[in-house]
Amino acid sequence: MNIPTLESEIVKLAPLTLDNYKNLYAISSEKDLVQYSPSNISTLQALTDYVKTALAEAEKGKAIPFIIYDKRSQRYAGTTRYMHVDWNNKVLHIGATWIGRDFQGTGLNTAMKFLMMDYAFYKMNFEKVEFRVDERNFQSRRAIEKLGAKLEGVLRKNVYLMDGFKRNTCCYGILKEEWTTFKNTEINR
Repeated sequence: MNIPTLESEIVKLAPLTLDNYKNLYAISSEKDLVQYSPSNISTLQALTDYVKTALAEAEKGKAIPFIIYDKRSQRYAGTTRYMHVDWNNKVLHIGATWIGRDFQGTGLNTAMKFLMMDYAFYKMNFEKVEFRVDERNFQSRRAIEKLGAKLEGVLRKNVYLMDGFKRNTCCYGILKEEWTTFKNTEINR
């Protein structure tokens, strides 16, 4: 699968590869960075396995993984991807997102999501973008809600985390027409 590069004045989302992912190791080892995720990225081997899984899903056309580069600080910040890509029904998830603590609250995540939503809706011609997040992860939930996504429901005790806890997962969605209205409103503020 051909993975695009998405770019703005703030952020560059380039294809995640076996050549560039080691730039993320210092960030991936930050304590509790993915505490609400079922993924282990805490060691170089775990991070390598994580990337190989993402690339295998990309080969099947089910994911499009990116490495995040913060253009303002000129440093790699984390990773994100389109996942659960349903080409037939024109629905995908944005997820597997983690960014280092230094980049949180800087506007990087919002800039990145704007690029991804625009690309999904206007280049890939998808009709809906979904997000799945741990019910307890209020920081991520607020960020998703600020993008105009609506809480569509909660899947109860559906995902085991690394510590054995079985989380409830909040399901958010935004339709193409909602994104267009939301984006135009935000631009005109």
